[in-house]
Amino acid sequence: MRTAATTLRLLAATAVASACTPKPPSADLFPLETGHRWTYRQVVEMEDNTRDVGSLVLHALGPEDFEGKPAFHRRSDDGVHYWLRRDAGGVYRVAMRHELDAEPARDPAPRFVLKEPLAVGTEWQSSTVAYLLKRRQGFPPEIRHEGKPVMMRYEIEALNETVSVPAGRYEGCLRLRGHATMRLYADPVVGWRDMPLTTTEWYCRGPGLVKLERDEPATRMAYLTGGKLTLELSRWDAP
Repeated sequence: MRTAATTLRLLAATAVASACTPKPPSADLFPLETGHRWTYRQVVEMEDNTRDVGSLVLHALGPEDFEGKPAFHRRSDDGVHYWLRRDAGGVYRVAMRHELDAEPARDPAPRFVLKEPLAVGTEWQSSTVAYLLKRRQGFPPEIRHEGKPVMMRYEIEALNETVSVPAGRYEGCLRLRGHATMRLYADPVVGWRDMPLTTTEWYCRGPGLVKLERDEPATRMAYLTGGKLTLELSRWDAP
């Protein structure tokens, strides 16, 4: 159990760090402070003509101690917890935990969400899995349960985008795109294929992430089916 003294030390350390280190520009595009709440409309459209519409809610729980250093804690309503840090290099994740996991799984290296400088052409890499690709036969059908992670290369493509989502219209937004390929056995005719995985994200000053599109096509593959996921901000509650 955290003692009052531990809490005071953590808050003091966070305050000192904030006072001594100016926030980088990425802080305006990815708020971490306590009290933010984001509700996203989530649409999954699969190539087998199935469509699922739901919602995703994220909460910013604020700074806490993680392995002896301050980190910002986020939680989604589906039970996933994230710990992030922010410094002159940008905003990056250091660990995550699913609700049924006993302990957080630490990222072996900082997993950047936004990397400084915020300029067109800035690049970085992070591992990813196939979230939508499925096998038409076999169990489990989801590729993510059997395939190894692959590296996705992210690049900032634009800094002045206008984005309209259910929560409103935002200007001056940053757009980044991630590209990866995953080699899978597609069918007996074409054999092994490099399947593309693409992510496009828009970050705007104030709420941060307002839209995300994830594409994992498997068009006309006998053994595989793919799809597209879209997240759009429908409500943002600021502290």
